[in-house]
Amino acid sequence: MSVLRSVLLAGGGTGGHIYPLLAFADCLRRHDPDVRITCVGTPKGLENELIPPAGYDLRQIPAYQLPRSVNMNLLRTPDRMWRSARAAGKVVDEVQADVVVGFGGYVSVPAYLAAWRRELPIVVHEVNVPPGVANRMGMKFTKFVAAGFPHQPAQAEALRNARVVGVPLRTSISHLDRDGLREQALEHFGLRPDLPVLFVSGGSQGARSLNLAVSGAAKEIAAAGIQVLHVIGARNEPVPVPADLPVPYVTLPYLSEMELGYAAADLMLCRGGAMTCAEVAAIGLPAVYVPYPHSNQEQKRNALPVVEAGGGLLVDDSELSPDWIERMVIPLARDPQRLAAMSAAAAAYGRRDGDEALLDYVYEAVAAQ
Repeated sequence: MSVLRSVLLAGGGTGGHIYPLLAFADCLRRHDPDVRITCVGTPKGLENELIPPAGYDLRQIPAYQLPRSVNMNLLRTPDRMWRSARAAGKVVDEVQADVVVGFGGYVSVPAYLAAWRRELPIVVHEVNVPPGVANRMGMKFTKFVAAGFPHQPAQAEALRNARVVGVPLRTSISHLDRDGLREQALEHFGLRPDLPVLFVSGGSQGARSLNLAVSGAAKEIAAAGIQVLHVIGARNEPVPVPADLPVPYVTLPYLSEMELGYAAADLMLCRGGAMTCAEVAAIGLPAVYVPYPHSNQEQKRNALPVVEAGGGLLVDDSELSPDWIERMVIPLARDPQRLAAMSAAAAAYGRRDGDEALLDYVYEAVAAQ
């Protein structure tokens, strides 16, 4: 096994790029407390809020969105990329990186270019179909491409030869014992231990359609003896929940300790982001997936394999309504046998070792250089 003295991690912009990066950084640190870990990001990206508080060195470099069509921005791209790659190269040289591991986002491109010019090994980790623009460029510079899910190589030509390693997850998730933590989680949220819990979360920003559908069915959900733990999203307006419900309906603007929500839940209603799908499947939590509709359908492609494996349900955002919640979600939440079967199916599809599998792949890439 190769010895890693210094690793450069590139990824930013969204949580879908940053959370796997942080989980992998934690894995590196567990295996070798002395390894130097340096992250590159942009001045305005979400990485500035997440990476330094996690205890990792974040270097800011300029990065630019890559145009998807021929326009004036495309004409300026070579000059912009040269400036970005030069800034990334200075970081690579200063920290004497042995390898660059990229997780996507536009900041990954200059890191890939800097590593390629220095003939350093590059490992690209991708969780979406189709792959993001930045990672598609990175794949031109390396054969070491890692996929987060088993369906990806069959659905994207660029990932045809990718190694399926899973998605690096935080240990609070990958090591989660839902049954063991359930009592503590229920007490934390003020929920009763004798009734099922529907956990609703549209991601860090929330999802208005999920919020309105569930709150609109609040009386029917409560009448069925189902509790709700509802993360509405920090930027969303409070949901209108009746005050006289017979069972708890708990709303939160944001939940940083998602493991507590997962442990309290019997069923989840959520979007289909790659990280959500990876976490929910890994811990065996049955879920109703409502993919984000305004995209290239990658969230539907993320969730569909879990659903086809028997680990959840799938509903289009346009079909989600209080009536649909009443007809489909309430009976499911009240059916412990069906939930148990879905839980086992989700856990069989998901995996908890994405960080370790990716580390093995990185060692392989460095040894092959």
